[in-house]
Amino acid sequence: MFESGIIVAPATATGGAIAVVRMSGDGAIECCDRVFRGRRPLAECRSHTVHYGEIVDGHRVVDDVLVALFRAPHSYTGEDSVEVSMHGSQYIVSEVIRLLCSSGARLAAAGEFSARAMAAGRIDLSQAEAVADLIAADSRASHAIAATQMRGGYSALLEELREQLVNITALLELELDFSEEDVEFADREQLQRMLRTTDEVVVRLMESFRVGNAIREGVNVAIVGAPNVGKSTLLNRLVGDDRAMVSSIAGTTRDTIEECVTIDDVRFRFVDTAGLHATDDMLERMGIERTEQAIRRARVVVYVTEPSSGVGELPMLSAEQVLMVVVNKMDTTDRRDVEGALYISARENQGIDELRTALRQTVDTDGAYRGDVIVSNLRHFESLARAHKDIEMAVAALSSGVSEELLAEDIRGAISALAEITGSVTNDDILQTIFSRFCIGK
Repeated sequence: MFESGIIVAPATATGGAIAVVRMSGDGAIECCDRVFRGRRPLAECRSHTVHYGEIVDGHRVVDDVLVALFRAPHSYTGEDSVEVSMHGSQYIVSEVIRLLCSSGARLAAAGEFSARAMAAGRIDLSQAEAVADLIAADSRASHAIAATQMRGGYSALLEELREQLVNITALLELELDFSEEDVEFADREQLQRMLRTTDEVVVRLMESFRVGNAIREGVNVAIVGAPNVGKSTLLNRLVGDDRAMVSSIAGTTRDTIEECVTIDDVRFRFVDTAGLHATDDMLERMGIERTEQAIRRARVVVYVTEPSSGVGELPMLSAEQVLMVVVNKMDTTDRRDVEGALYISARENQGIDELRTALRQTVDTDGAYRGDVIVSNLRHFESLARAHKDIEMAVAALSSGVSEELLAEDIRGAISALAEITGSVTNDDILQTIFSRFCIGK
């Protein structure tokens, strides 16, 4: 995927008081020694030590620095690595990188440090993806999922599933070797039980994707209802800002407005939509079509109405979606005749905390906090779905008495699908796509 050699890149964002530049590769320590002046050369120092000194350009001192030294194979990449901590000036960072490049390093490509870690066997592909997810985590729940995956709990479970399928395949192929003697090494009912047990775990992982993906990407919440029932005022209350334009004129919102807010460690993506009503106005019709699209994409649909209007016709939702009926403008009446509804006044900020609590209860994060394996990556879900399909075909094949060759082929397909998640079986195009999404210094 990448060229060999010594790579260098900033590991911290610009603008902070301290910046870190990291370098990895055979000869990285000697490369740093060419521009580092300390009490003694880094090449003479032990691994996992920190050294104070200066980065110099000839006789000119660029900055006082601390250099952390990691010798192969005990580093993130499995190679000799150094991390240089300096003052956070963009000029200083650029100068340090320039000097290291002039000493034999080259700028790292996106994700190259993690790709080298994977190539060295320090992490697998799912753990590398978890590193990127951990960096991007914007809530406690998304952090918990990424941390569990990065620590290897997910990989260990997948390896256990793969081993079970490999053992089944080995028994079937052993029978093929003795086919002329009509020997059966594995009881067919036992094989079915083993396959079904394995498939139950695969299905459980697939089912966790619904929660995992919502936590990772944010929970989509569509705020819908008739015109002028207070949808935009509600959005502004939920996000704590005048994000949506509010007026008493029906049809003020003609396009969707999106805003994100974190509620009790879970990120929610709120979408304020155009009012649902019959109209011949082309622009309003386009807005309503986008409202319908937002409803289809939403995990939670907040249907807003007012006491004088009743509920009316509720949107049709799938079994996976959650519908909340919210009666707004309760500062104008005491009527509470809609069963199961939440009663609020967005204008007076009444009932908003109760609505936030109800929204938060739509996402079960207990498993993530316990360290349960939860799938949050679409690529992983698709691989699990292929494995599930192949296992189902194998179970059906066992029932119909097909040959060992065809049965083993189905199981090998499931093994390959699981191996794609950890990177044991993955082509370079997929790897290139995955690592290109990483930041340069990781």
